[in-house]
Amino acid sequence: MAKHLKLNFKIILHFFGLLALFNGGFVLLASLVSWLYNDGVTFRLFLSGIITLIIGAIAMIITRNHKKEIKKREGYIVVSFGWVVMALFGTLPYLLTGTIPSFTNAFFETMSGFTTTGATILNDIEVVPKGVLFWRSLTHWIGGMGIIVLAVAILPLLGIGGMQLFAAEAPGPSADKLHPRITDTAKRLWLIYFGYTAAETILLQVAGMSFFDAINHSMCTLSTGGFSTKNASVAYWNDTPLIQYIIIFFMFLAGTNFVLSYYAVKGKVSKILGDDELKLYFKFIVIFTAVAALIIYFQADLSQSSIDHPMVLGPAESAFRHALFQVVSVITTTGFVTADFTLWTPFLTLLFFGLMFLGGSAGSTSGGIKVMRHLITIKNGFLEFKRALHPNAVLPVRYNKRSVPADIVYNILGFFILYMLSFIVGALGFSMMNLGFSESVGLAASSLGNVGPALGEFGPVNNYGALPSIGKWWSSFLMLIGRLELFTVLVLLTPFFWRNR
Repeated sequence: MAKHLKLNFKIILHFFGLLALFNGGFVLLASLVSWLYNDGVTFRLFLSGIITLIIGAIAMIITRNHKKEIKKREGYIVVSFGWVVMALFGTLPYLLTGTIPSFTNAFFETMSGFTTTGATILNDIEVVPKGVLFWRSLTHWIGGMGIIVLAVAILPLLGIGGMQLFAAEAPGPSADKLHPRITDTAKRLWLIYFGYTAAETILLQVAGMSFFDAINHSMCTLSTGGFSTKNASVAYWNDTPLIQYIIIFFMFLAGTNFVLSYYAVKGKVSKILGDDELKLYFKFIVIFTAVAALIIYFQADLSQSSIDHPMVLGPAESAFRHALFQVVSVITTTGFVTADFTLWTPFLTLLFFGLMFLGGSAGSTSGGIKVMRHLITIKNGFLEFKRALHPNAVLPVRYNKRSVPADIVYNILGFFILYMLSFIVGALGFSMMNLGFSESVGLAASSLGNVGPALGEFGPVNNYGALPSIGKWWSSFLMLIGRLELFTVLVLLTPFFWRNR
C-alpha cells in the first residue's frame, strides 16, 4: 500500500519567505521611483513593501532550523506555489494604492506580470501613478528569467543546493549549464539579462524615449512581457521607426537561448552559428515576416489598423516594419503591438494565431512551445517516413550534430499532446462563459503561450477588462501552467505525486 509523501514543509515555507523578501525589496524600489516622480502614492507603495518584508522575515525566522536539503518534489512545490505566493504579495501595491481595487483584477494583473504574459485589465494606463507602473514592469522583469533562478544564486548563503529548483523552473526543455555550479549559472544568466536591459534603456533614450518609458519598455522587452506605459503600446511611437527597430532587435535577443549570449561574450562564435534552433528561429522570422509584409503592402490598409499612423519612410518600409515587429512580438510571446493585426486580412489573423503556438528558443524568456520542440518533432516526423520504408534501420533524431536520446523525444511528443489538450480544455472553459469562438480560442492560446494579445473582443488594441471574473482566474491558471511548461504544475494534480511508492 502506498504511503503518503513526507515533505520538508519547513524548507518550503522558508523559501516562500525568501520570495516575499525579494518581492518586498522590489516594491520598495518602486516606492523610491514613486517618490522621485512625486506621484502621490509613495507611502502606500512603501507600506506594501514593508508588509511583504515583515511577512517574509517572520516566515524565514520561524523556519530557520529547517533541514538543509530540498528534494525534487519539494522543488516542484516551491516553484509552482512560489509563483502563486509572489502573485498574491504582488497584488498589494495595486490594492493599497487603489489603482486596481478589485482583488481578482489585481491578481490577474500581477500573474500576467510575473508570467510575462502582458495581458492587462487597465483601461487607461497613462493615468496610473509612475511608481505603480514601474512595479508593473518590474513584475515582468522579475518573472522573465524567473525569481526562482535569482534566488538560486544566493541559496548557498542559506546552505541549500538549488539544482532541483533550477531544473524545474529554468525556461525551455533543458537547462544548459554554463558552469558546473548551478548558482554560478544563475548569476551569469542574470548578468547577461541585466546587461541587455541596461543597453536597451540607453538606446531607447538616445532614440527619443523618456528615461522612464525607456527603462519600463526595456524591462518588458527583455522579459518578453509586453506591458507598456502607453495606452497605444509601442504604436505610440509609430512616428519614430528607430525606437521600434531597437525594440525588435531586443525582442529577438530575448527570444534566443541566453546560453548563446554567454557564448557570444566568450567569443565562441562557432557554437552560435552551428546552433540548429537559432537557425530555425531566424528562418521562421524571415519567412513569416516576408509573407506578412507582402500581404500588408498589397492588401491591408495600415491607416485603419494602426493608431496615429504616419508613414514616415514610405508604405514599403512601413509594411515591412509592422510585419517584422508583429511577427517577432508574437513568436517571442512579447505582445507589444504597433497595429491591430486582426484587421490585416483573415489570412494574417489566422497566421498570427498560429504563431502564438510557436514560442521562442529554449533557454529564453519567451513562452509558447519553443522552437527546439518544433524542430525535434519535425525531424522525428520525417524520420518516421524513413522508418516505414526501413523498419530495421537505426535512425536517431539529431540535434546540433548529436543524437537525441529517445526518452527526450518521447518527452517532447508528450509535451505537444499535453499542450494541445491544455489549449482545448482552456478554450472549452472560456466557451462555457458564453464567450465567442474567436475569443475562446484566442484567450486560451494567448494565456497558455504567455502572449498577451488575443482575438476578437480581446484583440491587440483591447484589454481583458471585459473578461468575467471566473475567466480571469481561469486565464491566470493557464498563464501559470504555460509559464512553468505544464509538467511542473500539472504533476502536482496527480495523486501519485503525493504518495511514496
